[in-house]
Amino acid sequence: MYSSLVKSLHAGDKKALARCLSLAENETAGYEEILRSLRFTHPVTVLGVTGPPGAGKSTLINALVSELIKQKKKIAILAVDPTSPFNYGALLGDRIRMSEHFTNELVFIRSMASRGALGGLSPKIFEAADILKAAGFDYVIIETVGVGQSEVEIAGLADTTLVVMVPEAGDEIQTLKSGVMEIADVFVVNKADREGAETFYKNLVLLAHSHAGKEWETPVVKTVAATATGLPELVKAIEAHQQSKQINRKKEFLLAEKALHMIQAYRTRDINKSELQKDLSANMNKEGFNLYEYVTRWYES
Repeated sequence: MYSSLVKSLHAGDKKALARCLSLAENETAGYEEILRSLRFTHPVTVLGVTGPPGAGKSTLINALVSELIKQKKKIAILAVDPTSPFNYGALLGDRIRMSEHFTNELVFIRSMASRGALGGLSPKIFEAADILKAAGFDYVIIETVGVGQSEVEIAGLADTTLVVMVPEAGDEIQTLKSGVMEIADVFVVNKADREGAETFYKNLVLLAHSHAGKEWETPVVKTVAATATGLPELVKAIEAHQQSKQINRKKEFLLAEKALHMIQAYRTRDINKSELQKDLSANMNKEGFNLYEYVTRWYES
């Protein structure tokens, strides 16, 4: 059904890529065929970029892409935006935030709505990332909505996760939970030209050192994304992490969670939620109703 579309995707056709992403995100009939046909023959680095609102993540990504373009790298950007409560679409537009690269042949930009998903990601981000990996990009950059310390899911999806912070967070550095330290493969102190940046940087270096493992100590890189200051150093830190061949146990956990979700969805595909609700409505007020006994009718049939 979609064999020619997938073939065009693997050949790097951006129109085919955009259509595959739309089919998967909207769960259009037959989209599973596309996912099952994906082939990963090109090495791809998935970068996760997370951090609090106002840290300048989009500006940093814009500058990072400019630096990678100098190396003739092909880059895909997935910007996960807050969801409109009216149409479930993305509230922020990638064309506005990253218009500088929108027409560049080496760059593909896509906004995805979070649709209320926890963890700062879109429900179909895993599938979208795989589609992009199959399309022959060198880097897939995923920006989260920046909901704070709950967005640990990005650490399982990305090969390297950048946690972007700003000097204004200096008073809060001592209260950072270990979860954030576990997320970060590279810390970025953005807007490092602001007052208090050097003190914040030094404190973050000490904190990273105290959580260092045997194989990797999370580097802290100072940047001013608006002027592209510190970007070559950031690229070097990303490359160093990739070369370190760190084993991402979070990815194993995320894959298991994703596989379990897919298996659950497959096994419950014949259950209609509306019919289930109507049947429950007819039975829940009967004398002796027991929910746990009731549900066995659905999975023992």
